[in-house]
Amino acid sequence: MTEPSTFALSDDLALALQLADAADAISRSRFMAMDLVVTTKPDRTPVTDADQAVERAIRAGLAHARPGDGILGEEYGTEGSTQRQWIIDPIDGTANFLRGVPIWATLIALAVDGVPVVGVVSAPALGKRWWATVGGGAWMRDKHRPDHAPVPLQVSAVSELADASLSYNSIQQWDVAGHLEPLIALSRQVWRTRAYGDMWSYMMLAEGLIDIAGEFDLQPYDMAALVPIVQEAGGRFTSVDGQEGPWHGSALATNGLLHEATLTALGTAAPGLSS
Repeated sequence: MTEPSTFALSDDLALALQLADAADAISRSRFMAMDLVVTTKPDRTPVTDADQAVERAIRAGLAHARPGDGILGEEYGTEGSTQRQWIIDPIDGTANFLRGVPIWATLIALAVDGVPVVGVVSAPALGKRWWATVGGGAWMRDKHRPDHAPVPLQVSAVSELADASLSYNSIQQWDVAGHLEPLIALSRQVWRTRAYGDMWSYMMLAEGLIDIAGEFDLQPYDMAALVPIVQEAGGRFTSVDGQEGPWHGSALATNGLLHEATLTALGTAAPGLSS
């Protein structure tokens, strides 16, 4: 069996950015294509030929550049080591993608012993890309900026729920999870509520544009790339009940200053898990 590889995080980030370039080329070419093939997976979620092609391209790139590493992908499952594991969502926001809504992205993460240490979120239809490595800060490139130079990310300094902007993603998800009433209670305490959805909520939080984002019914590949970006921008990322990491089926990201107050408002913090 091939042993997991050892590389500097800067090398892993460079690879992830190259893989994102390849992914963008595929997804852009299929976005709003008249012959886009859409099928339904056993869990009743849609998948397009673009989702599958993007993940195949990323897996091929990793097989060449990091043959000792493991992979967890939305479309083709898990293979190899979990010590160093690349976690891929080829198109986060497939429902948007197939409807022609530009809020979707490829998510690429590297987790070492279960901790995401590299994250890349690339949204070509928005003309934006966000990335981070642990200890290396969080960054964004926006094609709409005149110089196209990377910009460091920093979460907001909002310290009171009454001044906070909250993105909850989906009423249905909170309802099915049995947390609709706590969400409504939280909505009455904050300044503003919106449902921006998918990766965009978390990237806006990392940019300092909103202050709280949360949702249920998530898989690790929905969250892993988001974690280092939010954290390196100065925020905090847990599950809705305060557990660290992308492994617990839900997400709560804040600017850090509001995290405990949000957990308290939701009544979801498990004893001993929040800090």
